[in-house]
Parts: sequence; structure tokens; C-alpha cells
Amino acid sequence: MTSVPGSGTGSAGGSGTGSSVEEGKLRRTLGFRDLVVYGLLFIAPMAPVGIFGTLDAKSGGSVALVYVVATVVMGFTAFSYAQMVRVAPFAGSVFTYARKGLGEGAGFIAGWMAMLDYLLIPAVAYLFSGIAMNALVPEVSRWVWTALAVLITTLLNLWGVRAAARVGFAVLAMEIVVLLVFVVSAVVVLVRDGAQRGWLTPFTGDAAFSMAAVLGAVSVAVLSYLGFDAIASFAEEVTGGSRKVARAVLFCLVLAGVLFIAQTYLAALLEPMSSAELAADPAAQGSAFYDAVDASVGTWLHDLVAVSKAIGAAFAALAGQAAAGRLVFAMARERRLPHLLAKVDPKSGVPRLAILGAAIVTLVAAVWAARRDDGLDHLVSVVDIGALTAFVLLHASVVGWFVVRRMAGEPVWWKHVLVPVVGAGILVAVIVEATTSAQVVGLCWLGIGFVVLAVQGAGARGVGSGR
Repeated sequence: MTSVPGSGTGSAGGSGTGSSVEEGKLRRTLGFRDLVVYGLLFIAPMAPVGIFGTLDAKSGGSVALVYVVATVVMGFTAFSYAQMVRVAPFAGSVFTYARKGLGEGAGFIAGWMAMLDYLLIPAVAYLFSGIAMNALVPEVSRWVWTALAVLITTLLNLWGVRAAARVGFAVLAMEIVVLLVFVVSAVVVLVRDGAQRGWLTPFTGDAAFSMAAVLGAVSVAVLSYLGFDAIASFAEEVTGGSRKVARAVLFCLVLAGVLFIAQTYLAALLEPMSSAELAADPAAQGSAFYDAVDASVGTWLHDLVAVSKAIGAAFAALAGQAAAGRLVFAMARERRLPHLLAKVDPKSGVPRLAILGAAIVTLVAAVWAARRDDGLDHLVSVVDIGALTAFVLLHASVVGWFVVRRMAGEPVWWKHVLVPVVGAGILVAVIVEATTSAQVVGLCWLGIGFVVLAVQGAGARGVGSGR
């Protein structure tokens, strides 16, 4: 691959040697709080609301236990991120880490698969926002609300990473307040009226306990966590070094897990339907959380949660779009995508063309889905497959760097072998449990990635032979 000034070729995406911002250097302006804000925005503090009923039905009522297990499962991936961000504290996230640990080809494939996730998860979030706003203001079509959400958040991202982080912090604070209102209201109702189910049933199930059922639900629940990894894509824009990024990744995951476990535990106690009844009525699963709130607290809290979800989803997409822009930027800087996308705006310090490119793809996907009755199903079925595949390569990168190449001295076996191998194995099991349509899309995207890689390799050999 041809060396690029400022690209850090040979050092897995270094921050660059040139002094000009335009040559590919991002501006260091983010602190630990900003990283956590971006991570929690992307995840969304009330992410379980939409899939609560599905998880409750699949797990036999053990919905809180599902999130305990899912947090542990994703903890393996977060731990591997923490290992590799110290090795390669640069933009590009798993693209950069796989290049370090496994080589150029694997790095491209990891970035290519992660790009599918980073482009489609914001589209889903924008669509959620459009659907919620359309429910509140039905006179305006949901595709209009969706497009408006894309426009507003894209402008914020182009304004600058600090500005977007400040607005994002305000939105995140609103979401946390709404979540606290729900928690307090739920506790008051439970103290006053008692629980609809047994107090331990969110962990033990409201029928016969089945660990297999819990693990089956975990394959769905891990989708709530996709986005914490976006923190690593801001590694070149954080002050204080890579340790701060590693701490933010782990802290964000643990905090999200605590929030998820708490809200699903309370919602399960308020749920008037049993898990068996929900399993027998799939149509009721999507609104199960709202129905439980309606029946126990009142419509006012239902509406408050809906508004919070509408705004929160749009800003989850903002964080996702920002991360997608950084991934595109990093791959372009290494000549894996058109190099024009590696240009950084000297005033805002952000990769504007990369963000705009990601925004256009996301806008097309989101508006297309918003105009179709089955659009949400199509998007949701494929958003996770790219990230999960990239996460497997992330775990392999840890083994490659620390064990095979031994670039950091003698490996620590529990850290550099046990954790990544177990983590990769769990993720492979989750991929196997994914829908057929998701697997087909993932294989097609992977196939295209291999074709692009082969073409780039042929082009590089042609340049070399002509010298």
C-alpha cells in the first residue's frame, strides 16, 4: 500500500506527521465525560423499552437476568477494546486494531464489516425517532420527521465534536431524568399496590426456569449494547491518552448494564401479562413496556417516555453518525476508501466529507425504510451482523498482537487468550442465532469486501511493477 503523508502507514493509522489539520489530524478536545456521553447516547439509556416484551417472552420472565448475562457477555468485547485501544490509540476503532493484530487484509475486512453496522444503526435510530414523532404529530409523515432528524443531527456533527458533545450531554441528561421519573414512579406504585409478579421472578422467571431460554434471549439483548464501541473511534480526539478511552469503554458498558437491569426489573414487576401470555401474543410484545406503564402509573408517563425516546433516538443516531464518519475517515486516510474523505476541516476539526458521506447513506436507508410498512423489520434484521463479525476480529486481534506476534512482551494468558477466545466464541454463537436474512446480508457484504480488497491488492501490485 502506498504510504500517505500523515496517514501513519506502518503504524496502524497513526495520527499523522504533518502539521496541518487538513492533512489528516483530528483535534484533541474531548474529555472522559464527553466519551461517556457519546457512548451512552449511541446505546440510549432506555434501549430495552422497545424489546422488553420480546425478551420477557423469550426468557420465560427472566428479563433482568437476561441483561445481567448480556452485560457479562459484552464485557468480554469491552475488555478486548480496552486492550487494543492502548496499543493503537487512533481513529478507526476495530479497523485499526485488526490491522495491528492481524494485518492489512484483516484490518480492511474488520472495518468493512463494522461500516455496515455504523451506517445502519443510525438509520434505525432515525427511523425510531420518526415513528415516535409521527405518533405524537400524525399529520406529518414519519419519513419527513426521519429526514428532519438526519438534517439536524448532521448539522450538529459538522459544527464540531465539542458542540455536538455539549448538546448530546443535554439530551442524555433529559433521558436520564425521564428514566429516574420512571424508576421513582414504579417504586411508588410497587410500595403502594404491590407487584404483579413475584419479586424475584425477573431473575428466576415467572414459570419454570430455563437457562437455554435466557441464553436465547441474550442473543437479542446484546443488540441494546451496540454502540459502546463507538467511543474507541474518538481516540485521536481525546485529551489524556488511550487509558482514558479504555476506562470510558468499560465504564459506559457497566453503567448501561446497571440502567438496563434496573428498568427491566421494575417493568417486569409492573407487567400485567405473564411471560407465557406475551409469548402467545407477539403483537403485544412491542408495546409491553408502555402497556405496563399505562396500567400501573398512567398515560402521562407513557407520553413522557415516548417523547424522550423520540429525541433520544435522534441523538443516538448523532453519536452513531459521528462514529461512522471517523471510521470512514480512518479507512480513507489509509487509502482503503477515496482519500478525499480523509480531509479534516481546519475550523471545526472534524472530517466533514466523511461525515457527509455517512449521513447521505444513512439518510437514504432511513427514509427508504420510513416509507415502507416493513422497512423497520428489514433494517433491524441486519444491523447487528456487521458489528458482531467485527467484534470477532477484534478478539482475534488481541491474540494476534499479544500472543502470536508478542509485541508487548510475555502475554498474560487470562487477558490475552482466555478473555478474547471466550468472547469470540460467544459472538459466533450469537451470529449463528441471527436471522437468515441478516446472515445473507452479512455474507453478501463480506463478499463485496473481499472483492474490493482483491481489487486494491491488484492495483497496488500494478503500481509496484510499474516503478
